[in-house]
Amino acid sequence: MKNERMRKLCVPVAVNLLLGVPAVVPLFLAWYLLANGPLAAVGWTTQDPNEDDGMLLWLVIAAPVFCLFGLAWGLANTWLRRRTPVRGSRYWPVCAAASLAPFFVVFGVF
Repeated sequence: MKNERMRKLCVPVAVNLLLGVPAVVPLFLAWYLLANGPLAAVGWTTQDPNEDDGMLLWLVIAAPVFCLFGLAWGLANTWLRRRTPVRGSRYWPVCAAASLAPFFVVFGVF
């Protein structure tokens, strides 16, 4: 019975893995903004010495990327969630992890 419920998550996991490939861009932008902004101010990271243009330019670039990806991810997962007979407490963490997996694979290797 447990394997049957997990099999029902195969399509959402596959879709979220595919969505995770373009998610590398907004996730990298988020890390770059955090590493050169608030985390560098606290002293947890070192700011890129070439980053002297300020954060406004990055926010102008990153905000549309975040919004477009968030909209695509949210719409796809809302549509899939309605059609997947699995509890939400199981669906959302699995799909979020599947979406983050390509980012950690790409930046975990380098």
